[in-house]
Amino acid sequence: MVSEKDVLYVAELAHLELTAEERVRLLQDLNSILGYIDRLNQLDTGGVEPMAQVGSRHDERTKEEDNPFLYAMRPDEPRPCLPREEALKNAPASDGTFFKVPKVIER
Repeated sequence: MVSEKDVLYVAELAHLELTAEERVRLLQDLNSILGYIDRLNQLDTGGVEPMAQVGSRHDERTKEEDNPFLYAMRPDEPRPCLPREEALKNAPASDGTFFKVPKVIER
């Protein structure tokens, strides 16, 4: 069960400023979600075959038992780096060496 202390902690980590009403609503929503997951965990799904599995997709030309993800692999070969001038050419702001970006962390 999620407590209000948990909600405040997560909100602080996410840099969210929640009103009292939003905290109450979030607390209720999170506990409702966890309650539903608890109900789902009580179901016996031992004999149920998965309907879809993204990770089981494989290239027909390879033996899945050897490497089921061979279809997604490419050779790891060193290639030349993009020259700095080329990388910085379309940057909205740079100092000639690095990209300049706005400060996003205030703490």
